[in-house]
Amino acid sequence: MNASGAPHGSARDTVRLAVIVAALGVVFGDIGTSPIYTLQTVFNPEDPHPVPVSTDNIYGVVSLVFWSVMIIVTVTYILLAMRADNDGEGGIMALITMLRRWGTQRAGRAALILAPLGIFGASLFFGDSMITPAISVLSAVEGLKTVEASLADYVVPITAVIIVVLFLVQRRGTAAVGKVFGPVMIAWFVVIGACGISGIVQHPGILKALSPTYAASFLAGHFHLAFFALAAIVLSVTGAEALYADMGHFGRRSITRGWLLLVFPACALSYMGQGALILQDESNISSPFFLLVPDWGRLPLVILATAATVIASQAVITGAYSVASQAAQLGYLPRLRIAHTSETTIGQIYVPWINWLLLVSVLTLIFAFRSSAALAYAFGMAVTGTITITTLLFFYVAHIRWSTPRWIIVTGAVLLLSVDLLFVAANLTKLLHGAWLPLLIALTAFTIMTTWQRGRAIVTAERERLEGPLDQFVEELRSGELVAQQVPGTAIFLNRGRTTAPLALRANVEHNQVRHEHVVIVSIETEPVPRVADDQRVTADTLGYGDDGITHVTARFGYMETPDVPAALALLDPEATEGRIDLERASYFLSKIELRKGPAATMATWRKHLFIATSHITADAAEYFNLPRDRTVIIGSHVEV
Repeated sequence: MNASGAPHGSARDTVRLAVIVAALGVVFGDIGTSPIYTLQTVFNPEDPHPVPVSTDNIYGVVSLVFWSVMIIVTVTYILLAMRADNDGEGGIMALITMLRRWGTQRAGRAALILAPLGIFGASLFFGDSMITPAISVLSAVEGLKTVEASLADYVVPITAVIIVVLFLVQRRGTAAVGKVFGPVMIAWFVVIGACGISGIVQHPGILKALSPTYAASFLAGHFHLAFFALAAIVLSVTGAEALYADMGHFGRRSITRGWLLLVFPACALSYMGQGALILQDESNISSPFFLLVPDWGRLPLVILATAATVIASQAVITGAYSVASQAAQLGYLPRLRIAHTSETTIGQIYVPWINWLLLVSVLTLIFAFRSSAALAYAFGMAVTGTITITTLLFFYVAHIRWSTPRWIIVTGAVLLLSVDLLFVAANLTKLLHGAWLPLLIALTAFTIMTTWQRGRAIVTAERERLEGPLDQFVEELRSGELVAQQVPGTAIFLNRGRTTAPLALRANVEHNQVRHEHVVIVSIETEPVPRVADDQRVTADTLGYGDDGITHVTARFGYMETPDVPAALALLDPEATEGRIDLERASYFLSKIELRKGPAATMATWRKHLFIATSHITADAAEYFNLPRDRTVIIGSHVEV
């Protein structure tokens, strides 16, 4: 420590290095394993639109891969999108929260239109999170075929076993294995970079593909080939969204340094080396990544690749947990049971319902497609859709947030979106060959989320009608219009807002004719920020009277936090709540709503059924809000939708 109490430069450098290493283990797994299957897929002879193997085509494809990664990952995400953070958090859900905030403020109609588009982008990510583990682990295990051809029949069973084990250990969290993720991925990038160099040494001319003229000439002179090749070239940028989404955990600077100093160079060298290998012998297109190493090194490389793809899968699975959790916090999904798996690392969570859904989905994909090449047709659609929507939302945010001149916004958006939309168009040509799958998954997730949001609004309105105004309820108690015997103790009622009386409180008074000496009505608000500081966590309102023992408390949580009501109430000043809240002996009351399909034309009949069906996955409220089970009382009622 220096005189000011700050760490010395060496200590700061050590901390920064540790964060970069951790980021390498979590953030770059998906994009870092793309070299395993990208070029192999481009030149796959079984592709419905195959790219012939020729010197010009190899140079053109390798150049297109390099410049696609440069434009989409380095420019769009590293240099631009990662500057648009929501209190340090990134990802498409962070952009959505900012749009929702502005939708009721200065940006109005445009933000309200773009927010659903963002939800569709988040829905595409669910498709990505299903396809990534399947294609990544399959592509790594397929390396066994380069070791011994007879092992081909074991690829699918081995992949399935790895996937099952991966999902079974999710409940333990990534804290324990996370320490080795970084070093493993560093070894991975060093190895693939070295393998790439060995290929380049054999044919140094491949380095000419670094010139954008080769990519441009391939697009212009062989557009009929280049256009279809883009559907596979997009595989080189899978995982780009993870760089943005995980920014809150590692920081923009650490991710940027990891990408520019290690990941990007290693991937570029691998692509160049594979291109050189194919130039030497076009039969190497069968598995150019694994054929870069001699026979003795292939089995170790398969093992390392499998470890790297498991890490890549772990990262995207964790991302699915985070997106689902944030969607629930923002009202697009029901309240889900969430377990925090680390006492020291914020954001490491486990969502059981999402975990088992992903496991079934991934296994189905593995047994249905049976090869990484077949899955590649489906993978690109999810990736390009998410990237395009993120780019669009970023430029809108840049215009609103930083007042960037319109001509700069339009110029940048036209240039980058032209690239993105070209990839989207190319992947649409694979619609009948698997690209329909992520679209179907996204449309399903989008329908569920928008239906839940709509149904939730209907139920909230009906519930508010049944509850009645809170201020009027308090007045009726004071005037004696509502007769209730006062009993000792503290009762804490969870409610949706400040304006209405909790159904459980109203039932206690109207049917049981009792009320507690100390009544605390708690409303939970999810703020459009990742986390809320403790000094802004709670506010109390005596509802106009400081002597009736009834207090309303607003507890605020960020969209990345799991609400802990007792912990929030412990932060209250006793003077603000008409005396100290006895949290050790307080009783908690919850209002449980049973949904029924009603005759009102609030939604289409099928959406009513979907909304009611979706409500069955709602997590137990007492567990979700961390209420003491032995002191929680549930009072039920029903609402028609």
